[in-house]
Amino acid sequence: MKLTSKTTRVAVGFLAVALPLSMAACTKGGGSSTSGGAGGGELTMWTHNAGNKGELGAITKIVNDYNASQSKYKVKIQAFPQDSYNQSVVAAAASKKLPCILDIDGPNVPNWAWAGYLAPLEGMDDVLSKYLPSVLGQTGGKTYSYGYYDVALVMVTRKTILDKYGIRVPTVDQPWTKDEFTAALKKLKASGDFQNPLDAATSFTGEWWPYAYSPLLQSFGGDLINRDGYKSAEGVLNGPKAVEWATWFRGLVTDGLMPLKSGADPAKDFINGKTAILYNGTWTAVDTRKAFGKDTLFLPPPDLGNGPKIGGGSWQWGISTNCSDQAGALDYMKFAAQDKYVASVARDTNNIPATDAAADQVKGYEKGGENQLFLEYAKKFAVLRPVTPGYPFIATEFAKTAQDILNGADPKQALDQAVKNIDANQKSNGYFQ
Repeated sequence: MKLTSKTTRVAVGFLAVALPLSMAACTKGGGSSTSGGAGGGELTMWTHNAGNKGELGAITKIVNDYNASQSKYKVKIQAFPQDSYNQSVVAAAASKKLPCILDIDGPNVPNWAWAGYLAPLEGMDDVLSKYLPSVLGQTGGKTYSYGYYDVALVMVTRKTILDKYGIRVPTVDQPWTKDEFTAALKKLKASGDFQNPLDAATSFTGEWWPYAYSPLLQSFGGDLINRDGYKSAEGVLNGPKAVEWATWFRGLVTDGLMPLKSGADPAKDFINGKTAILYNGTWTAVDTRKAFGKDTLFLPPPDLGNGPKIGGGSWQWGISTNCSDQAGALDYMKFAAQDKYVASVARDTNNIPATDAAADQVKGYEKGGENQLFLEYAKKFAVLRPVTPGYPFIATEFAKTAQDILNGADPKQALDQAVKNIDANQKSNGYFQ
């Protein structure tokens, strides 16, 4: 799956940039709207999928089925380009004109709930208890959204490459250790056969940086913020484990094991033989399997000291507080949560189905299927990005800091400054639970 498709799976808009904090505060509490008619009528739905034919088609099928299933409500879709979607939501929230139903970047749910954009999903606990935890938008003990799929970060390579250089094929139960991974990369570099022993897609921008690289930090034993209260990042983002991660991450570049900035399409570079191991997502499976068939391997990330970790959470659906017909919007959300729709969206987007029952309906995810390991990775290794309204700022700050470190900034000084900035933002906005 190409980068343009990839960015629809991972939350790419940093809400901290698009959403001024004063605006978030003034919209807290929501308000009335004509997005849905009380007692029945039209329910407007917004989605970021204007440029994504596959996912938009899958959602349209659900909406058409719902509209045909009853006569009280009619859901009407309005699709936005992803690049402008968050800004459109923010503007609508400021004027209290949000639609009844909307999709949300998973890690932004706590911020949007805090700002008063989202209403909790009532009466869906039994259904949603069967979903992967990583696809549920939860904060303050309430569930505000659910998603149809997740994605998994993987190390993509070929068995023939590992066999040729005597590198062990890692497994879920026995992933590469840090030393083993580093030794493998050095062996691949020494061969001279690859321009990039490792390509970690450092050319990607936005949410890719915290989504892809904070799990490596967490595997070292650090984190973006202390998750007990979310008051401070002190000790976890600038402690010894975090500094060790930053030094190692920078070392991959200085030792010539990965490029400072990847090419525009890292998956293409892997397919073309420039790269031995690609750190990317399960969205690459279709193209790489088309190129290499059963020789393609999708391996777990290495255990850098605290177990393999991958990012969890993707696009999800919720109800706005502005909707004047909450019952109608909730009626749609309950209808749309059926396993058959989870399966259809996951199938059409080549992603991990959010429920086991749906997985059984999607080719490749059935028991023994070639994609079942992706579901296993999501269950065993996924870590949600911090569940705090301050996450968008944390994400922006981490991305800037990680980029600075790769470009030669002192790891401890850069991380110390990031902690000061994050802690000040959390405190000034009262982002504590």
